[in-house]
Amino acid sequence: MNLQDYARLSAVDMARLVRAGEASPVELVHGALAAIEATDPAINAWCDVFAETALARAAELEAEARRGVFRGPLHGVPVGIKDLFQVKGTRTRRGSHLYANSMATETGPAVERLFAAGAVMIGKNTTPELGWKATSASPLTGVTRNPWDSARTPGGSSSGSAAAVAAGTVPMSLGSDGGGSMRVPASFCGAFSLKASLGRVPTWPLSSSEHLSHAGPITNTVADYALALDVLQGPDPRDPQSLPREAVDYLAATAAAPKRLRVVLAPTLFGVTVQRDIAACVATAFDRMRRDMDIEVVATSLDWPDPVDIFDRLWTARGGAYHGLGAADLAMLDPGFARLIERSRAITIADHLATLQDRAVYNRRAEESFRDFDILVTPMVPIDPFAAEADGPPDMDLSTPVPWARWTPFSTPFNITGQPAASMPGGWSDAGLPVGLQVIGARFQDARVLQFCAAWERIFDWRGRRPGVFAGR
Repeated sequence: MNLQDYARLSAVDMARLVRAGEASPVELVHGALAAIEATDPAINAWCDVFAETALARAAELEAEARRGVFRGPLHGVPVGIKDLFQVKGTRTRRGSHLYANSMATETGPAVERLFAAGAVMIGKNTTPELGWKATSASPLTGVTRNPWDSARTPGGSSSGSAAAVAAGTVPMSLGSDGGGSMRVPASFCGAFSLKASLGRVPTWPLSSSEHLSHAGPITNTVADYALALDVLQGPDPRDPQSLPREAVDYLAATAAAPKRLRVVLAPTLFGVTVQRDIAACVATAFDRMRRDMDIEVVATSLDWPDPVDIFDRLWTARGGAYHGLGAADLAMLDPGFARLIERSRAITIADHLATLQDRAVYNRRAEESFRDFDILVTPMVPIDPFAAEADGPPDMDLSTPVPWARWTPFSTPFNITGQPAASMPGGWSDAGLPVGLQVIGARFQDARVLQFCAAWERIFDWRGRRPGVFAGR
């Protein structure tokens, strides 16, 4: 298999070829390693590559496949893992000098499930320090870059995961999302991701913002995501928020046409100004949805207040977990994260409990709106990706509690509510960069969101256009 053929394969393709004996796990791992060698000098998406371990596991899986033994639906498929996830026997560096030599003694549930399904971990993908922001620079691992334009950010905090998938090195990488951290980089990199309902994919260790944090893959196709969610969903005793396993075959659901859905097409939320060419791209996508999809477009005015203040307070509170750091440790931190820690000192227990009450009120208001419609579609990010080294656009206001939340105004509300929210490609801006559409459903309606996204994918072939840094060129 040459590199061009490898890079264009989906996870579904790879799994099918392995089962048919038309590709071997070892061949696929060699493809992943060659793809990383070809692309990573330009984008820096991988902070650790475990070539020997991956090849050894692939050899075991290949021997099993020859005997007709398959561990699960991802048997032999190469994957990446964001370096916030614990994998026993490997470092979990979290993009931080504080954890540069931190060795995991246990594997988290999402990673365990990927392994049990036969996936092969190629390595760890980069993240900004402790996943605290929506961009891609880390004091430990440097700057991760966008495969569409290496001068620009891929977004964050699942920076390396989205860049690695878009560049064709692996068909999926496990990421996390506390305020847009899977959806923003998926949007900027022209990939797909869904922040499933809070608790659908169990997480561990628990985040200090566990009421916001989700886990799941970033992929190139909706079917790949659904294949992974079938593996990842279900309860785990380490995560008290984890949900019972849903009696849904997500992959099968994506192949079926959804029933006629009531859809709100919102060109913006909260009166936010969307970059002109992005707004035009979104409008074109909405017109195509009206014309080519079996939907009932619902005209409604969403009168939700902007919940950015609630998110500010919840996100800032996570800095309290680091109040014990000394001056030397604080000096090693990303300056923005150090500011967050300092701001968190003013938050009292009473303040935080009041914020949780405000969150509950907001959640009720948003969730009750979905009685009148099934799906809400918005832009994913209102601007193009900016300089890779930057924490935001040039006009970002650093005096606000969480500055990056101001340029990601459409993602954070649905971390507050815990609803399923996907990012799928909807076109390209005037600069030739991907424009993402966000698709939101009522809580627990993950399959409905996936079905809608799969229906869009059938009429809009976003994989027909590839980034400049791509292993298949």
